[in-house]
Amino acid sequence: MANTPSAKKAARKIERRTEVNKNRRSRMRTFVRKIEEAIASGDRTAADVAFKAAEPEIMRAAQKGVLHKNTASRKVSRLAQRLAKLGA
Repeated sequence: MANTPSAKKAARKIERRTEVNKNRRSRMRTFVRKIEEAIASGDRTAADVAFKAAEPEIMRAAQKGVLHKNTASRKVSRLAQRLAKLGA
């Protein structure tokens, strides 16, 4: 447990940031899940719409520090590949 005032403040800040990051991660995962569902159902137009909505959300998560930028790029790239395969 934190003893000094600065350590107590840091613990409070970490708690707040953790909550914000959880919300961002959850939001990103929801967008990704919508793409996954559209791809699984074979609906190209729904998958396109979902991808266009999810890409900025994933990159925003990377920008905010929830994901590493290379991880975000890899996720976007792999989803784009699966989307292209769906159309072929």
